Amino acid sequence: MARDLGPESVIKALDKGCLAPFYLFYGPGEFRMEKLLDRIRASAIPESVRDFNMELFYGGEASPGEIILKAKSMPFMSKNRLIMVRRTELFGKEDLERFLPYLENPSESTCLIFISGRADFSRKFYKEIRARGLDVKFASLKEEEVLPWVKQTAKELGLQIDEDAADYLASIVGNNPRELYGELEKLRLRFSKIKGIDPVKELVMHSRIYSIFELMEMISTKNCDGSLKALERFLAEGDRRLGPLQVLGMLNRQLRLLWQTKEILMKGGGFGEVADKLGRNRFKARDFMGHAKHWSTEQLQRGVRKLYEADGGLKSGSRPKPVLEEVIISLCREKEPS
Repeated sequence: MARDLGPESVIKALDKGCLAPFYLFYGPGEFRMEKLLDRIRASAIPESVRDFNMELFYGGEASPGEIILKAKSMPFMSKNRLIMVRRTELFGKEDLERFLPYLENPSESTCLIFISGRADFSRKFYKEIRARGLDVKFASLKEEEVLPWVKQTAKELGLQIDEDAADYLASIVGNNPRELYGELEKLRLRFSKIKGIDPVKELVMHSRIYSIFELMEMISTKNCDGSLKALERFLAEGDRRLGPLQVLGMLNRQLRLLWQTKEILMKGGGFGEVADKLGRNRFKARDFMGHAKHWSTEQLQRGVRKLYEADGGLKSGSRPKPVLEEVIISLCREKEPS
């Protein structure tokens, strides 16, 4: 069975000027997908003739016949033509199958990119692209992928950043590429080279990230009043649709790190083991060791269940602020282990 391509494989091909005649881009990693599409646009076709050689279509609006006709057209004063088909998932089964003859014999001068929010590989269209190894999955960044992504993105932005600084930034921001990219851009505006974590700390103190980071610290020490104030600042400064879910995600991550730390300490482990377990969060190993004393494993278990219930409440339409306030009060008022 063919495996999904990673975005990195397309980047390597692009750098060599060897794009495939078609791809399927899909998955939840929308930000990474859009950055790669920007890169393809800039590299594949000269800017002076881009308007003549680039087409954008939408599933459910354009017909497969119209798209195929454009894909077969010769490029104008360029080696390549680029066609993007967004919302491919909106095509019905029969319309998708109308693309199959073209996929069997695609134009060598056209790069046709199907962009889909979801991909049903039981359908012939998706199955054919996967069989050719040209389906590119944009997944959320995994834990082990965050640091390499930060370093590579910093390099592309012209920012020299050492491993400690990149690691510290990732430990605070998390694995959201859009937010990581935004913080790297802010750093680039102030520095050309970063060595050590101090410049990153300074940036965080003056950004919205500090509010969420501060909230995690307050909850870890069960400071209820401080937690509620930090939540208020975070929600006031952020996207009211995405912010609450981000808080729950960060809280889930914080409780699980506390849980891991607690288990190590209960087995007699020390700083070195905690730092190794925390990975890119190792800079906060001593903090976590101190915070873990405020929690029992039973409290952490109840806390994770509470977050799961809150997630369901938010997704079913409950008002975000009362839900989050209830979670925070519940977590902070747990009695400390004797």
